[in-house]
Amino acid sequence: MKFNAPKQITFVISVILVLIAVLVVLGVAPALPVSAFWIAVIGYTLLALGCWLPNL
Repeated sequence: MKFNAPKQITFVISVILVLIAVLVVLGVAPALPVSAFWIAVIGYTLLALGCWLPNL
């Protein structure tokens, strides 16, 4: 399996999602209707897809 570097926008979006999850866990950001765990999972899944799929 060949991995590719994700596009810059994919990387930035995934980092923003994970940072939001961390801020919710630390209590800095207000609570969201989705738990911080799922926000982090979505961020890391997006990053993984960006590495596996060539145009993401």
